[in-house]
Formats: sequence, structure tokens, C-alpha cells
Amino acid sequence: MSPSGALRPDFHGESDPGLVRPANEDQFLIAELSQSMVVHGTTLAIEEETSLRGGRPGFLFLVADGMGGAPAGERASLLAVQGVVRSVLAAMPDFHRLEDREEDFEKELQSLLEKCQLAVAADVRENPSREGMGTTLTMAYVLWPRLYVVHVGDARAYLHHGGRLEQITTDHTVQPPAPNVEGARAQKVLWNVIGGEHPEVWPDVYKATLEPGDLLLLATDGLHREVPDPSIAKILRSSRDARDACRSLVEAATRAGGHDNVTVVVARWEPPGSAASKATARAELRVEKEEGHP
Repeated sequence: MSPSGALRPDFHGESDPGLVRPANEDQFLIAELSQSMVVHGTTLAIEEETSLRGGRPGFLFLVADGMGGAPAGERASLLAVQGVVRSVLAAMPDFHRLEDREEDFEKELQSLLEKCQLAVAADVRENPSREGMGTTLTMAYVLWPRLYVVHVGDARAYLHHGGRLEQITTDHTVQPPAPNVEGARAQKVLWNVIGGEHPEVWPDVYKATLEPGDLLLLATDGLHREVPDPSIAKILRSSRDARDACRSLVEAATRAGGHDNVTVVVARWEPPGSAASKATARAELRVEKEEGHP
């Protein structure tokens, strides 16, 4: 636990093309957002080029599933993730001042995805051959203990809380009817995604208060179309840590057929003093030593 009382998560992400698709059009991102100051020179008893961190760190988790066929689908998901990174960097202070401006922050999260929509649309105008490309995007931001999820498409966010797994996002796609249904070819599928066939995007925002022991899972549809929710929950409960959970979920999707790309991100907030919490702290200490931090 950090000095401010915020729990640090154990987290990991995995992405796999599956057994059928020729390319992987998924993306994921895990990032830590910190208020920091880089010291280049001072009379104080600290080394030059030292980064001083203050306040609670925030954590950003994201999955995106490109559509439109490679390379267009991969291009759409890449543009969306790059757009998120640029927007977050530009608005970094806002991600640490949420106590009295939660409603404004929800609007900013929606605006962030709307900017991604503009970026994909601009790319299509320059490259008409990519017409129709799009991407789902499900992003979670945690400033302990608050969780915010912004979402379009059919990638999912799940929260494992109190022994139960709950899907906290709503799928934004209507699947086409079976091929043998009369008139099926004439029916249009509605996709609320970034890009795609519609010039607008309608993001949903979800929020919750986390507790020690909670687990967050973000996953593209390559997981939940292959592995039912009860099996996902069983894997999460039996996994040693976030890395083990991600790899086991990908393996389960592959064993079930691996018909699509599959990408998963898992974050766990273990209670202070638990074996998993201590293991996470030891792993972070090893990383810091390897990077040359004191």
C-alpha cells in the first residue's frame, strides 16, 4: 500500500491472434499516471535527473478490437489507442482531481472517445480504401478507490467482487440473424464503435467504488464468444496472479476454437498483507532495482 493509503494493483495483459485470423487487430494498454516533477538541478540533497512523485497514482487499462479486416482493423484500433494516449497526456492533471468534479470527468472521458472518432474519420478521408474501418474501445481508469469505465463496442469490462463476476459494460452491437433467416442479407447490423459506418459515437460511462480483493477484467470478444462467464469466473478465482489469469484465459479461448483475436487485461487489488499483495510489492522492488532506482 502506498503512503497515501491507495492500494496498488497486480496487473497484466495478453493479446493473441487466435487460430483462425491471419493477423491480430486487437490492442491493449496498461499505464500508470503519476503527478511528477523531474529535478535537473538543485541545492537539496537529491540527485539531478530525479523524478519526484506525489499524490495517489492512477492506473489506466484499455482494450480495443479493430474491425474492417487487416490492415484496416489494426489501423483503426491503433489510431484509437494513440488518440487516448495523446489526450491523457494533455489532460494529465485532470486525472488526479476528481473529488469535486466527477460529473465533468465523465464528460471528458466521453469526449476522449469522440476525439478518437475524429482521428479515425480523418484517416479514412485521406485513405478512402479504409472506408468502414472501426474499433471497439473499453477503457478503465482507477484512482483508488474509484473506478471509471468508458466504453463503445462489444469488448467488455467485468468486475469480480464479493465472489461474483459481473459484466459492467453493455455490448453495443446487434448481431446479424442466422444466414437461413429470410431477408437476413438486407438487414443492417448496428455497430456503436469508433469509426465504422456512422459519423457519430455514443460512449457509455460506468463508475464504481472498489474494495480490497476486487478484480477487474477487460477483454475483447475473442474471449467471451468462446468462453462462458462461469468459466471465466472460475479461471479468475483459481489463478495465482494477474499474469497467470491472463494466460489461462487466452489458453481457454484457444482450446474452445480460437476463432478470433483475443486480448485480456487483468488488475487485482489484494488486501494489504495478503500473500499476493506481498508478492506484488517484491516484484515492483525488483523492477525498481533493475532500472537503477535507489
